[in-house]
Amino acid sequence: MPSIWDSVRHECDSDKKKGKFILTGSTSLEKEDNEEEVFHSGTGRIANLKMYPMSLYESGDSTGEVSITDMLKKEVIPKYIGKVGLDEIANLIICGGWPEAINMNSSEIGIIPKIYLESVINNGINERKSVKRDSNKMRMFIRSLSRNESSVAGVNTILKDIAEFEIEEKLLQSRVTVAEYTNVLDNLHLINNQEAFSINYRSSKRVGKSPKRHLVDPSLACASLDLSVDKLLYDLNTFGIMFESLVVRDLTIYMDYLDGRIFYFRDNTSGDEVDAILEFSDGSYAAVEVKLSSYSIEEAKISLQKFYNNVSKKPKFMCIIVGHYEAVVYDKENNIYIIPITSLKP
Repeated sequence: MPSIWDSVRHECDSDKKKGKFILTGSTSLEKEDNEEEVFHSGTGRIANLKMYPMSLYESGDSTGEVSITDMLKKEVIPKYIGKVGLDEIANLIICGGWPEAINMNSSEIGIIPKIYLESVINNGINERKSVKRDSNKMRMFIRSLSRNESSVAGVNTILKDIAEFEIEEKLLQSRVTVAEYTNVLDNLHLINNQEAFSINYRSSKRVGKSPKRHLVDPSLACASLDLSVDKLLYDLNTFGIMFESLVVRDLTIYMDYLDGRIFYFRDNTSGDEVDAILEFSDGSYAAVEVKLSSYSIEEAKISLQKFYNNVSKKPKFMCIIVGHYEAVVYDKENNIYIIPITSLKP
């Protein structure tokens, strides 16, 4: 009932009370059917809110024993919380942040993201009758994005990636076509790219500007690549990439709640990189590295310390978010927090 939009707008004008209605929906209006029935854009009366999948804290898979706010205020209390197994982390990645997946049998946790992807590929991309897109091309495109999850992959990389695996198909040949397919997925809220962070850095001309690619939930990338818990456990490199995607998903949700934003940092000359930059509404920021297990913590400390030494405007705090780790730790020598993702909240 598209006409309800104008009815709501009229009611908003009647008494000026805020928050009286929540309108939800995932289908756009068809021009030939009913788009002409809406006469007002809603500007000044109706605000758009972006819905994300659930974070681990929302799904009950994070205890919330430490928060981003705690780190900002330097009120984190080191404590032992118990180690979460790699198989449990893999389960959280394959499952995704879908409400219907809560308490689902472990043998079925990958079903929801697969069904969601198929629905998008076969129906969502052709929501408007005036535009028809090739579902096979979109499937290849999503697969390429999934293969390049958590990376700074350019258009040429995606085109080459598709060509290598679907040689006999008619491929996406131009930047314009790739941009169109990207725009479609963005409109369907399937993409959650990290923009590069702009900061006062020695040799600022070297700072990267391309986004780091992410689907909105790591379970979608896993579904596209037909990954399972066992496959992740036997491929720790891919496991680490998907774990970073899981952490970025949660940090995106937490920063949205805190009225902030999430970026990444990369020096194109030296290759120095920080996985996540959390920028707060007052302009302050934090630097975050992401590691699947404790074996890479020292490497992450070196990376953060190097960034700290080279940057003019210092971060409010630095943090390493880990999957397979048993405690909340504060490294006084390096001024770095070490936090399990399953203990974090906003």
